[in-house]
Amino acid sequence: MQAIILAGGLGTRLRNVISDIPKVMASVNNQPFLNYLLNYLSKNNIKNVILATGYLHHKLEAYYRTSYKNIKIDYSIESEPLGTGEAIKKAFGKVSSQDVLIMNGDSFFDVNIGEMFIMHKNSNPDLTMALKPMYNISRYGSVKIDNTKVISFEEKKKQKFGYINGGVYLANKFLFDKFDLPDKFSFEEDFLKKFASKLEIHAFISDAYFIDIGISEDYKKAQKEMMNYE
Repeated sequence: MQAIILAGGLGTRLRNVISDIPKVMASVNNQPFLNYLLNYLSKNNIKNVILATGYLHHKLEAYYRTSYKNIKIDYSIESEPLGTGEAIKKAFGKVSSQDVLIMNGDSFFDVNIGEMFIMHKNSNPDLTMALKPMYNISRYGSVKIDNTKVISFEEKKKQKFGYINGGVYLANKFLFDKFDLPDKFSFEEDFLKKFASKLEIHAFISDAYFIDIGISEDYKKAQKEMMNYE
């Protein structure tokens, strides 16, 4: 199975710590954060990765070239910002397998991909998404589920408990084909939320370690916590 990593983010909320590199290359314990994602994929026996890039993509290409350890790396390059949805759609053009793993490039969720894949194949939905149970939610939106079926997505608000989107998905590469979509669109806002009732989306719930380095507070936490995942 192939994997797509969304690596085109501008990192605007991390401007005080990174300014001249893509967000996925933000240094965590003296190595790019992206290394942790690639190590994770390697441990889960995924050897073919497509980096969906845009902002400062040439720096990613110069650093990783065509491989990392035992992983073959390809690039799907945005000439202008397309939004995460169109970036995935563009990267699908390089996918040869029917199912593909999709990951946000600025978060790490230590999900068991093998178990998630078994669930995905057994239920055969349009999309399976990994959800993290979390207490005292305020900075994340939450996902409403009925058993394992995703019903809707809720905006950020204070909640005692909920399930958050962990940014790891298994999708059929024809996911977008039956929808009329704009040239630029967000995967979460303009696709998942908008078409939740028309899609068969299943939830794979995992309480594995999760961190989002998109804000400076958690970026600092990652320096210590991610040492366990080198």
